[in-house]
Amino acid sequence: MAERPLTLMAVHAHPDDEATSTGGVLARYAAEGVTTVLVTCTDGRCGDGPGGVKPGEEGHDPAAVVAMRQAELEASCAALNVTHLETLGYADSGMMGWPTNDLPGAFWTTPVSEAAARLAELIRRYRPDVIVTYDENGFYGHPDHIQAHRITMAAVEQTDVPAKVYWTTVPRTAFAEFGRIMKELGVEWAEPDATEPQLGLPDDEITTWVDTSKYGLQKFSALATHASQTENIFFLQLGQERFTELMGVETFLRVRDRTDAPTPEDDLFAGLR
Repeated sequence: MAERPLTLMAVHAHPDDEATSTGGVLARYAAEGVTTVLVTCTDGRCGDGPGGVKPGEEGHDPAAVVAMRQAELEASCAALNVTHLETLGYADSGMMGWPTNDLPGAFWTTPVSEAAARLAELIRRYRPDVIVTYDENGFYGHPDHIQAHRITMAAVEQTDVPAKVYWTTVPRTAFAEFGRIMKELGVEWAEPDATEPQLGLPDDEITTWVDTSKYGLQKFSALATHASQTENIFFLQLGQERFTELMGVETFLRVRDRTDAPTPEDDLFAGLR
């Protein structure tokens, strides 16, 4: 009997989240023969409509946005050679404090136990060796990212399947470089508010640094499929070469491990192969 391939599962909140923080690892590990599974929790209905029209503005049709973003997500998965795409289909909750947070069917108001049970079913089906999701603040406080974190960690506890679990992060030094490039390109950039929780982690607290620069074109192409979302336009304006220079290493915090692989590590599957 052929040996079962290693499996990576990435749990994300919206269509396009897979491309920015994990597009590189999805492409790299697929190229290395790893089975890759993307779970997208919401339908993205609170994203931009055609022409950048925002939710609540004239011309924003949530059903049309859902259909558009599903097509973009499928194209992104093709660019990254994702093996399996699973969509939970919860309604996008919008940014924290939006009225959409509390609408029936919104991911933010869905009981964690209910959504975690559905994710646990997928974990049992695919039996991932590694799971990647967000930290407890959803990296930047978005309710759907926070909820994705909550259901993932609950599902992990229910199944006890993965050998390793990671949270996406960004080294603090990268934010300074990001700000420098933004100003260089003439994009308005506000320094982080010292009273707000800091994003990312100090470099020495990051456990895992994965070089994905060889897959920069795939990652850029995946993000380009989501060009309808105006927050992605900045990254696309960089061009593929500069984009890869800025985004060619993906970083993570290892929060669960049964391999005893030493850290810092440069491979999500360290200790498993």
